[in-house]
Order: sequence, then structure tokens, then C-alpha cells
Amino acid sequence: MGNRLSRIVTRTGDAGTTGLGDGSRVAKASARIEAIGTVDELNSTVGWLAALPGIRDDIGRLLLDIQHDLFDLGGELAVPGHSALTSQHIERLEQAVESFNATLPPLKEFILPGGNEAAARCHMVRSLARRAERRCWTLAGAEDVNQLALVYLNRLSDLMFVMARALARIDGGSEILWDRNRLK
Repeated sequence: MGNRLSRIVTRTGDAGTTGLGDGSRVAKASARIEAIGTVDELNSTVGWLAALPGIRDDIGRLLLDIQHDLFDLGGELAVPGHSALTSQHIERLEQAVESFNATLPPLKEFILPGGNEAAARCHMVRSLARRAERRCWTLAGAEDVNQLALVYLNRLSDLMFVMARALARIDGGSEILWDRNRLK
């Protein structure tokens, strides 16, 4: 395989457009580029979570798989009409949700993002997954988008929510519950 990025500074985007994987050029402010950029930001925050010292090996492997999936999703978005995510990707996330959730007590109150650094990072990933999902739905309103990609992002935010709940309990920690009566 040759060098994919042999030249970084190309100046081709200086006028406000960027190239897609199919060779076409679109405005950097387009819904497609906004979706691609948000998925890239999401992938970066998954890496930030995975880089946290002390993350268990099984969680680290899951997060690495998710990073690969998100890179594939970025490729889908960069090449209109291309699909890479399948129902197996979604099933893997759903199985992880069930596995984490099986160890958690029932949720009786809303929780606030935080608890410890690992949980807080999960909540950041969760909120960015929701934003990426919204950006992809915006794109889907105007152009074809793999529907499985939209479901994947939804499941990813679910996973990050239950993972945050589980990680908040590391070393005897707990979640931060929303106190509706705090000002009374």
C-alpha cells in the first residue's frame, strides 16, 4: 500500500470546499461535512476515554472496536452511497449494553454526568454520539444515509450511558443523582 497522505498542505480547501471519497467537492459547511466532522469528534472522544489509565482490557478492546466502527462510518459519509456498518455492529453494541446493564441497580432518578473521571468521559462520549446522530439525521433528510448507521449511533449513546453508570462504581464510587429538591 502506498502513502495515503503524502501531502498534508494541499490548499484545495482554502476556498471553503473539501473533497469527498468519490472525488466530488462539497462546501465545508454542508450537512455531509458537518456529519463527518461530528463523527470524527466522537471518535476522538472515544479514544480519549480509552486512553484513561486503568480502563479494563475488555472495555479497552470494545472502545477500540467502536473507534474502528466510527472510522468506517466516516468512510460511509465520505463516499455517498457506500455502506460499511451492518446489523452485526449494532448487535455487538446491544450485547455490551445488556452486559453492563445486568450488573446495575434499577435507575430511579435521573443522573448527572460525572461520578469519576471515567464516568464523566463516558457521558461526554454519550452526548457527542447524540450530536453525531442528530447531524446524520439532518443529512438523511436531504440525502441517502445508511439507516443502520443512524441506529448504530443511537445504540452507542445507550452503551455510553450504561457504561458510565458501571464505571461510576469503580472503587466504591457512585453516580451523582439529580436532586429535584435541592433548592427547597
